[in-house]
Amino acid sequence: MPPSSQQPFPLILASASPSRRRLLEQARIPCQVQVSGFDEDSLPKTMEPGQLVTALAQGKAKAVGERLPQPGPLVLGCDSVLVFQGAIQGKPTSPEEAIHRWRALAGKTGALYTGHCLLDSGLKRTCHGAVVTRIWFATVDEATIKYYVATGEPLGCAGAFALEGRGGLLIEAIEGCVSNVMGLSLPWLRRHLAAWGFSPHIHWGINHKKAP
Repeated sequence: MPPSSQQPFPLILASASPSRRRLLEQARIPCQVQVSGFDEDSLPKTMEPGQLVTALAQGKAKAVGERLPQPGPLVLGCDSVLVFQGAIQGKPTSPEEAIHRWRALAGKTGALYTGHCLLDSGLKRTCHGAVVTRIWFATVDEATIKYYVATGEPLGCAGAFALEGRGGLLIEAIEGCVSNVMGLSLPWLRRHLAAWGFSPHIHWGINHKKAP
């Protein structure tokens, strides 16, 4: 019997985020998406940011895992918030709120927290944690802010920007994991898959008998 690291592993992404799914696809990690339906308002926003996003990721992964046949596939839950001047910011609820946020963000720094939870329903094990990336926002004028918000992109993103989209033009610098800013730290996922004996390269279409 080959070791588990040489077996393809099914993965369910417990998130509706297109950017998270795209990150997995670009890394050639096949996944299926199941939206959790977890009530994000059920957790107090007074929690420390890392604890909050981790608890949200756990809630999403658990909600999807409970719907799957047992033993089932791996489930990955994620959630992100931006912390700016000590306040937790999720997705803006209106264009006006997005404009107001960007007026404050321009030329300043924030921290993007993404919580992760990887659940293995087959062996009843989980791992979880938060990754933090520091972001320097560009100094932009009022017209640029309004044009950016008018695209609609900021309304679907924690922190009111998408690094992989138009928002990437408005970011001056990043310190830490880049993919974390897009909602999923690929290094975090790689480390924890490896700890469980799973190797992403099994999905890369390489002949393992000929590979080094």
